[in-house]
Amino acid sequence: MKIFLSAGEASGELYGAQLIPALKTLLPDASFFGMGGRRMESAGLRRIVHAEDVAVMGLSEVVRHLPRLYGEFRKLKAGIQQERPALAILIDLPDFHFKLAEELHRLGIPVLFFISPQLWAWKKHRIRTVQKYVDRMVVIFPFEEQYYRERGVHADYIGHPLADLPLPGSSRESFASQYNLDQSKEWIGLLPGSRIREIRQNLPTMIAAAQELGDQYQYLLPLAPTLTPAQRASVNAMIAASPNIHLLDDARGALHHARASIVASGTATVEAALIGNPFVVVYRVSRITFAIVSRMVKVPFIAMANIIANHRVVPELIQQDFTAANVVAHLRPMLDDGATRTATIDGLREVADRLHADRCSGSTAIERLAQITATMLSTTTESPNPPLGVLSR
Repeated sequence: MKIFLSAGEASGELYGAQLIPALKTLLPDASFFGMGGRRMESAGLRRIVHAEDVAVMGLSEVVRHLPRLYGEFRKLKAGIQQERPALAILIDLPDFHFKLAEELHRLGIPVLFFISPQLWAWKKHRIRTVQKYVDRMVVIFPFEEQYYRERGVHADYIGHPLADLPLPGSSRESFASQYNLDQSKEWIGLLPGSRIREIRQNLPTMIAAAQELGDQYQYLLPLAPTLTPAQRASVNAMIAASPNIHLLDDARGALHHARASIVASGTATVEAALIGNPFVVVYRVSRITFAIVSRMVKVPFIAMANIIANHRVVPELIQQDFTAANVVAHLRPMLDDGATRTATIDGLREVADRLHADRCSGSTAIERLAQITATMLSTTTESPNPPLGVLSR
């Protein structure tokens, strides 16, 4: 039995790598092909397209990369047409995967979409795409299930996979030894995003903030495994004049051991909230992308921690507000013991409690996703040629 599996970003690629062994437990005869990173390949994915080749961001950025993206899309399309999988699992990356879902729907291949695009925040018109081309939407935030079900989409809330992970087990001493860090100094996390375009947009201002904060701290810069060697070399060049910035490959460890962090909006903000690391949320995109998106966003916050809490738990510095001076002004109070740090930690605990309290019991989110997948496959096996769209009703 062949399953098409596709993920294009670091967080989605991690979930894909966890999902493959969970599916193998339930479906020993299953094989997997599609798009993913090195971790998914190690787990058993036969890669037609490498995830690092499609990781772009923003509207204007996508336009610039359209020829290359279209080429990778055609590779996947040809593979799907040739191998005719029993099911397709698309993880996040909605701009790319919605187009792929349309092709899969045309071929009569059921589509499970994991990690909902934030249609409740912006691009609400895309709900029609989900209704038409996605057979089952699996979501990781509790309010998303009702949102989709009210709009006629078969949706399941399974909890957030990151909420299932234990805190990193390494001691401060062993972590310092592993990455040649000075234990006598406090550490600050710098998480500019997983994609090279995000890093180039966000990291320079983070470096400037680090310089303003001074060398009394050391700065931890974890890099996503989906970055290519050339992209890693580019990051090295960016920090060449900043000896206090240390590259590492353990984002969760960095968040666990850092005193506080500067985190680009995205999955890392959920990780920071669950770990309980105080942070400032930052983000910058092209002016064209921001001009378009700012007219479309209909929620009061950008950071998921603030959205879940429904009030401001952590500061948000977006676009023109994202300056080194502003970062330092908001971060300093989090570094010192006092009211701001205490309130931030309490607010993050509230967010973590909501993600934990709403989880189903008895299994992990990824195990529940695997079970939903197996159920879908059982349904399609019993009725190999269902009318298109019937599974989504």
